[in-house]
Amino acid sequence: MRKKQFAVIGMGRFGSSVAQALSEMGFEVLAIDSDEERIQDMAPIVTHAVSADTTDEEALRAIGIRNFDVVVVAIGEDIQASILTTLILKDLGVPKLIVKAQNELHGKVLGKIGADRVIYPERDMGLRVAHHLISPSVLDFIELTPEHGIIEFEAPGAMIGRTIKQLDIRAKYQCNVLGIKAGGHMDITPMPDQVIRSGDVLVIVGANKDLLRLEVEFDVQREVKSR
Repeated sequence: MRKKQFAVIGMGRFGSSVAQALSEMGFEVLAIDSDEERIQDMAPIVTHAVSADTTDEEALRAIGIRNFDVVVVAIGEDIQASILTTLILKDLGVPKLIVKAQNELHGKVLGKIGADRVIYPERDMGLRVAHHLISPSVLDFIELTPEHGIIEFEAPGAMIGRTIKQLDIRAKYQCNVLGIKAGGHMDITPMPDQVIRSGDVLVIVGANKDLLRLEVEFDVQREVKSR
């Protein structure tokens, strides 16, 4: 089975990290930037690296951009270039177009002109940091929508020794336990009578406000219990 081919436009911090991660995963990656120095830096890391003005339709045609399965537009501060590049890529028939947005207004414009997915790296990182600051037991946070997410939540003392049914997370917090990680094993169908043990990691999905409420309340219980 042929692996997906990716093109990443814009070799700033975000774009270069995406390109490098994809390359390390074994995918064919084309890195594109108008800055020749950045392209030289990326050349040893990705499959191909080219310097091009992506607001020039003919330049993108010459690269063969429409042959890539996914194109990531990670252009930094130049919102006009981001929008124009997105328009051109859509007109050229790129199968899947993922575009970085600077703010909500930029994101709305990108969505209207055909971006298949709009991402907000700075905002998403802010959410992750906020979750870690609020609850040290949160190992990771994944945004599903602006209002919903998934957390990997290390079981605090207030959970240990209690069953999923006793915790009643669904009724109390309107969140669902997707799975429990224990000893390198992931149980994706935990039973209501399953007891939470020290070191267990719960994978929980819900509205961000409900997830934060769950995190805060259980951390408070843990702190009180330890006194």
